[in-house]
Amino acid sequence: MPVERKFRWEGKDRHGRQTHGELRAADPQSVSLLLRRQGILSTRVQAARAPPGKAINASDIALFTRQLAAMMAAGVPLLHAFDIAGKGHPKPAMKQLMQELRQAVEAGSSLQQAFRQYPALFDTLYCNLVAAGEQAGIVQELLARLASHQEKALALRRQLRGALAYPATVVLVAVLVTAVILSVVVPAFRQVFDSVGAPLPLPTLVVMTLSALLTRYWLALLAGLAGAVLLGRLAWRRWPLLRRQVQLQMLRLPVFGALLRRAAIARWTRTLAALFAAGVPLLDALELVGAAANHVLYHEATGRIEREIRAGGSLALAMEHSGVFPALLTQLALIGEESGTLDAMLTRAAEMIEAEIDAAVCTLSSLMEPLLMLVLGTLVGALVIALYLPIFKLGTVF
Repeated sequence: MPVERKFRWEGKDRHGRQTHGELRAADPQSVSLLLRRQGILSTRVQAARAPPGKAINASDIALFTRQLAAMMAAGVPLLHAFDIAGKGHPKPAMKQLMQELRQAVEAGSSLQQAFRQYPALFDTLYCNLVAAGEQAGIVQELLARLASHQEKALALRRQLRGALAYPATVVLVAVLVTAVILSVVVPAFRQVFDSVGAPLPLPTLVVMTLSALLTRYWLALLAGLAGAVLLGRLAWRRWPLLRRQVQLQMLRLPVFGALLRRAAIARWTRTLAALFAAGVPLLDALELVGAAANHVLYHEATGRIEREIRAGGSLALAMEHSGVFPALLTQLALIGEESGTLDAMLTRAAEMIEAEIDAAVCTLSSLMEPLLMLVLGTLVGALVIALYLPIFKLGTVF
């Protein structure tokens, strides 16, 4: 019996009016047939996968992968493993996903075919590794390796977010404190200064002007800020050239640029090691590695490396010629190629780079705290001094 899935459809009824809805069926062709029987001509049919994808995050998938690998290694039947993973998870979307995966496998689909129905949750790299494991009969080993790969990627992402979260929080607090001072405190001082009628120093005039603009146009400023954020997100998605330039310029940032570069190299190296260890041919693995690095510089470098290898070059030399990998990584890749332990050498290189990121994040956190406190204190202190300058001058007059 085929597995029924939920599909979203759009079409025209007998009177030519646009209509839409949802149906459960085995495939899109069945949906079109059911709609035709109702007098509706379908124009678009697609699987309704958005709600689970929005509720399920990368941590959930990593945990599921680790659980599935452990249960398969312990001899738990695959269908029963889906039941256990679904019952033990608090998210309803995850329970639904486990149920649908179980139904697909029970209906005769392979594990990788079931995963490919959810591209928003299981990417091409994930599905290809599972497919390689099914072909070689080592699914549980590759799932365990894939879980480790996902856990390392999540840990690396948390490190980068943690490194950026503190300065971003301090900047946000500084903006909020400045806004409160300009909108609440400065108008009270304005009344005092107006009653005196004495000329104001230039710093005080600047602060007064900013306060007047903020109190008068705060709604327009807020709307403009929200519009700029939305426009920036839209431009990031729609304009690859802009995304490329932003990513390249971010690598030139002091301190943070080196951190982002190391993170991209670590992701690239660990992904290639996982694919090569799974038995995926090197050229096929490189097609997946470029996107996994999540950075345009290394995506382009992967293309150049792939072309050089097709022309007869070695991986280590191609990496060196690309000019974007450190010498230590290329030397380890060369040793791995010569000794037949490329996956082990690449994994070791990724661990070394991740250790460097750990040390850099710790150092950055210890240095950023006093620096940001100094910036915040300087900003607030400058505002306070600008407000009290006229009072000091009045004191000298009297």
